[in-house]
Amino acid sequence: MSLAVTLSRAQEGVSAPQVMVEVHLSGGLPGTHIVGLPEAAVREARDRVRVAIQNAAFEYPNRKVTVNLAPAELPKDGGRFDLAIALGILAAGGQVPREKLNECEFLGELALSGDLRGVSGVLPALLRARARGRRVVVPRDNAAEAALVPDADVLVADTLADVCGWLRDAQELALPGQADTGQTVDPSVPDLVDVRGQLQARRALEIAAAGGHHLLLIGPPGTGKTMLAERLPGILPPLGEIEALETCAVLSVAGQRVDPARWRQRPFRAPHHTASAVALVGGGSHPRPGEISLAHNGVLFLDELPEFSRHVLEVLREPLESGQILVSRAARQSTFPAQFQLIAAMNPCPCGYAGDARERCRCTPDQIQRYRGRISGPLLDRIDLCVEVPRVPLAELGAPRSVYDEDSATVRARVVQARERALARAGRANAEINTRELERDCALGEAERRWFEAALERLGLSARAYHRILRVARSIADLDGGAALLDRTHLAEALQYRRF
Repeated sequence: MSLAVTLSRAQEGVSAPQVMVEVHLSGGLPGTHIVGLPEAAVREARDRVRVAIQNAAFEYPNRKVTVNLAPAELPKDGGRFDLAIALGILAAGGQVPREKLNECEFLGELALSGDLRGVSGVLPALLRARARGRRVVVPRDNAAEAALVPDADVLVADTLADVCGWLRDAQELALPGQADTGQTVDPSVPDLVDVRGQLQARRALEIAAAGGHHLLLIGPPGTGKTMLAERLPGILPPLGEIEALETCAVLSVAGQRVDPARWRQRPFRAPHHTASAVALVGGGSHPRPGEISLAHNGVLFLDELPEFSRHVLEVLREPLESGQILVSRAARQSTFPAQFQLIAAMNPCPCGYAGDARERCRCTPDQIQRYRGRISGPLLDRIDLCVEVPRVPLAELGAPRSVYDEDSATVRARVVQARERALARAGRANAEINTRELERDCALGEAERRWFEAALERLGLSARAYHRILRVARSIADLDGGAALLDRTHLAEALQYRRF
């Protein structure tokens, strides 16, 4: 029978749908035809595969070769199907046995010499194959990434000839090896002990870390806004295994290298203010994740927030609420995760010195209004905490460290305890709890409720702000020991962080 079927996986967002590679040899003019909605890189596989088979000391069929990539409506791109196509051609021609093909999936691009090259998006494919209970053969270049998936049945090959020898039971393929457990705290992350003073900003940073809240820092140039933001990853709780795999899957789809020694660390992305909307949310003719998705389970830092284009900032609104990004194109839709923590920094005015007693602001009220108007009200309404970062006296910079200048390890211990209380109560961070859980976990006494409603009415805050203030107050209570009922001190501190 001149028909053979091999299995592989495509790349669609952060998912990896299965693809059946059907190969048929028939009479007629010799040639290779690939059907099933292949992109240019897949169509060019016929030349790569032919030369690779010949250089691996096999005979390329002198017949009409038809390769069908099913399902036909799914677009296929990249060189990830090369190995599966080559094995299908050899199996259809009877040059390799077919017994192991039905229980195994193959990923890898072929060099003309027959060597296997690494491909992107291997991690999502391994997770899906593990769920189906199938073995996967990947190139040596993807071995470190494959080792991150526990309990996955993965084999590593260097060449096409090695895979064919394994199919013939003539040799064994290597295992990917043991994965490094990874450092949960990167020693290269800046430490919070470097920040002098700024007690209110440090407190807001700790609350943001405990509850996963979004934070806006406002202050003159050189007061430590960027320093504070860069130290947030050092006080966040470490990633769990599932979260780490989700984060690494996004990196794999984006074609970025996953460092096995740091795969359990939270990402920190800081795009420049000239970044486009597509660079932030992702997209392209073949949708790829943007900076928002690359910050999944980590921190997205936007410095000089008003300098970003208004259109770019507005694309943040939906991901901040939904935690995911849906990129739609005429031929496909791709969904990328976007559960990130937004940290933004800005100056109070164009010259940067509005409200600073030591500097004379040169901006007119209209200039200040236009500058702050670049950030829309709906976007500000989605930010949980806003804190002023004033100038630190020079005498304080040179003085010995005080007991309030805590290091990241000390703050992280309190943050981890507060996050554990939230997880035990609701199974998620406080910033992510829904309205029903909010009513259950953020209960107020009658006197506190009347006081809180009067404060909201006086400040003219929205219903969204009402819920966000309660979530922040819940995080403050968790840091203070996890009181079941929120009292007025928790609410008052949460309210002061809504001063936009």
